[in-house]
Amino acid sequence: MTPRLDYRWNLRQVMASRGMFATTDLIGPLAQRGIRLSSSQVYRLAAERPERLSLKVLMALLDIFGCTMEDLVE
Repeated sequence: MTPRLDYRWNLRQVMASRGMFATTDLIGPLAQRGIRLSSSQVYRLAAERPERLSLKVLMALLDIFGCTMEDLVE
């Protein structure tokens, strides 16, 4: 039997703990780090569990929130 891998995506919780409640609040900080995403892309990133995530976006999120990967992915 193949083991089932699962994870929890905590971006919304990390955002809220830093006083960021609107997903569009991420557009500016991401753009400052060279990541250009539409408001719908940022919404999906925050509201849904991503199946794929570029390392650039992940590194930008870690930098924006000053957190570790364990804070975002459980």
